[in-house]
Amino acid sequence: MLSTKDNEYLSRVAPGTPMGNWIRRFWTPLLLSEELEADGAPKEVRMYGEDLAVFRATDGQVGVIQALCPHRQAPMVYARNENNGLRCVYHGWNFDIHGHCTDMPNEPADSAFKEKVRAASYPVREAAGIIWVYMGPEHLKPEMPDMEWMRVPAEQRNTARFNLEGNWVQALEGDVDSSHVGFLHKRLVDLQTPSTPEQKYQAFDKAPKWIIQPTDYGMMIAARRNAEEDSYYWRINQVMFPYYTFVAGPLDQSAGLVHIWVPTDDTHTDIWTVMWRVKRPMTQQEREGMFGGPYPHIASYDPATHELRANHRNRFFQDRQAIKTETYSGIPGIREQDGAMTLGMGPIVDRTKEHLGTADTAVIALRRILISAARDLEKGTDPVAAADGAKYRNRAWSGVLKRHEDFLNDPEAAKMMETLVP
Repeated sequence: MLSTKDNEYLSRVAPGTPMGNWIRRFWTPLLLSEELEADGAPKEVRMYGEDLAVFRATDGQVGVIQALCPHRQAPMVYARNENNGLRCVYHGWNFDIHGHCTDMPNEPADSAFKEKVRAASYPVREAAGIIWVYMGPEHLKPEMPDMEWMRVPAEQRNTARFNLEGNWVQALEGDVDSSHVGFLHKRLVDLQTPSTPEQKYQAFDKAPKWIIQPTDYGMMIAARRNAEEDSYYWRINQVMFPYYTFVAGPLDQSAGLVHIWVPTDDTHTDIWTVMWRVKRPMTQQEREGMFGGPYPHIASYDPATHELRANHRNRFFQDRQAIKTETYSGIPGIREQDGAMTLGMGPIVDRTKEHLGTADTAVIALRRILISAARDLEKGTDPVAAADGAKYRNRAWSGVLKRHEDFLNDPEAAKMMETLVP
């Protein structure tokens, strides 16, 4: 468990907090590129406890500025988007993507006042169909992360974003807890008569052995289960700063899965899911299967609002009859299952009341590395990963290897860990 002081330190990301200062040192996924059109309606977005106005200007470039007009604090979400700027509809003040005031029509024509007024703005990049923003010190702007899924063609990946109530760290913790895979996400038939090797290993060995390897980009989490008499089944997940979790894919390494847990504020989290195929385009069935079919990854996703229809108030559509006959949780959708558990704990969970065991080794390690990273920045040590996008090229994987203890030096394991997309 954590002390009350450390729990607060870990959870809070508002401007000026240690964790907030640290997390702002990285590029942040903000919106899908498709959510904005040139001269279209601006969007009001909350990120790290700050309210922002986001718009695509006439020339296609994206601006991220403060949500309220610097003049009288009128909301810029109502602004006119025209002539490469947002024009506040209250008094007509116009601001470009860099926050410069380019026009003050209610001031005298010879006034230089507009040169003295500026809206707070942030640098923007677009990559992999996503709008990214950097909210840290301008002179310390880092490299973009160089992740495998960002380099595959658009037809090889599928991306979704939605927001849920609850703190970002407790949402993130769900992805480093490999032992829950044998329970929460299972169909009853897979527990009783597993049809694939992965299902068999997870069903018959529910208490994996953990190997945690801290890295300069976060940590590697190895969960080892018994396979055949001469082999182990390994699931190797990667945690990359500040909030990426790469989840082990199929044994043939043909597909990848990453979740991104971005704190919009202390008690709400933007959850991104990206699935991709390494060597071929995703089929239409695979794309649709992310949201539908008999066992969807996200069952209640509304693409119009980027929200889940399921939530704690409607109990994530849990079917109590399905618990008896179909699934372990009775909740449709893997993301919904995780959300019910991790975000159902409350806006910010009280970790002083926990009783952690060996199965929680990775969760304990995650908390330590996050707190340590923020404290290092307080002492003047910049995050290494932020300055080197190549740190993000390691991949998650699963595999069956011959039994021995030193898998980190196994050449077969090293080969699986290499990024497959050049």
